[in-house]
Amino acid sequence: MKIAALLSSFIYVVSSSLLYPVLFLLSLFTLWILFHAGKFCAEWVSRNRFSDGKLLKEYVPEAERIVKPSPSVILFCRNLVAILRQDKVEVATEVEYFLQESVWNMTRSLDFCRMMVRIGPMLGLMGTLIPMGTGLAALSQGDMGRLSSDLVVAFTTTVVGLAQGGIAYTIYNIRKRWVEKDILQMEYIAEILMAMEQNNHEVLDEKKKISVALGR
Repeated sequence: MKIAALLSSFIYVVSSSLLYPVLFLLSLFTLWILFHAGKFCAEWVSRNRFSDGKLLKEYVPEAERIVKPSPSVILFCRNLVAILRQDKVEVATEVEYFLQESVWNMTRSLDFCRMMVRIGPMLGLMGTLIPMGTGLAALSQGDMGRLSSDLVVAFTTTVVGLAQGGIAYTIYNIRKRWVEKDILQMEYIAEILMAMEQNNHEVLDEKKKISVALGR
């Protein structure tokens, strides 16, 4: 019995000590999710109102299927053209590495929202259960004021955690579709530019053969 009482007291102390870290993380993640919501709105505006296919056609005239490229796709195309203009032997390897690196960076940008979908409700649940324990202890002592304040903390943390999870889930799903579309367009552009580069090399080789033959 003494061991059980000691263990329960230890767990109670640990649980009670987690309340302030949970409240701090909920407050921090609330500011963080608002910041990401602002970035999401700015990205939505840039994709729908400031997307210009003429900028892409300056680099890849053959990419007629891409009507409204995102700024990320245009930047990728610009950097890819710069790589292809360099005189390197393994240009195909450089293009493949740059493509994979760009895909990795874009998928990594979804990590925060995917994490907040789980962490927000989890912290909200912890912020609910911890004050409930101290509130029940206060109820046993007849302290109704402590019970009411603990219940307020419990319910508000639940609302905040669920709101964080809901906002993060919405942003994650929409941005995931954007990223998948951008990756598809980037792969399409890389294939077109590589085909153009290969054709240019073949034309140059033919010209060299003709010039050598005429020289003879």
